[in-house]
Amino acid sequence: MDSKQGKNWMYGMGVLFIVMATVIALRNLYFYSTQLSIGFYLDNYTSSSVTNEKFVIAMLIGGGTLLYWGKFRRKNDNSNI
Repeated sequence: MDSKQGKNWMYGMGVLFIVMATVIALRNLYFYSTQLSIGFYLDNYTSSSVTNEKFVIAMLIGGGTLLYWGKFRRKNDNSNI
């Protein structure tokens, strides 16, 4: 069986999470900078309430974890087969 046939889906999902988090962050920056201030945008990252920007941080962390798991841990997983 060809080893390249079974592509690692975790790496692709990690890239997707990071790209979507970047798109959401840039979209929010655009909307807040056109109607409100950039200070209001940055306050959403540090406020105690749950905001869309906190989901961006969670998506970046989740995407980084998936990238790590898909890229570096795959070598260990294949040795058991």
